[in-house]
Amino acid sequence: MEDVILRLKKVAGQVEALVRMIEREDGCDKIIIQFQAAKAALEKTYSLVLDRSLKECMSHNDTENVGRILKLISKQ
Repeated sequence: MEDVILRLKKVAGQVEALVRMIEREDGCDKIIIQFQAAKAALEKTYSLVLDRSLKECMSHNDTENVGRILKLISKQ
């Protein structure tokens, strides 16, 4: 999970940069690009965690947790 923590720290850095850009009133195009980058990085990290969680539950034949994960996903 160290790679996930590293990814999340990078996302946090992107969000902090985004806050600074908005405070400085940088151009809209730069702000939108930064939003997209942060969003993509967070979505990639989410997919990685979801994939690992499902694989782990399935390898242990843990249908209860798989069901919970699927229920959480469907609430999005």
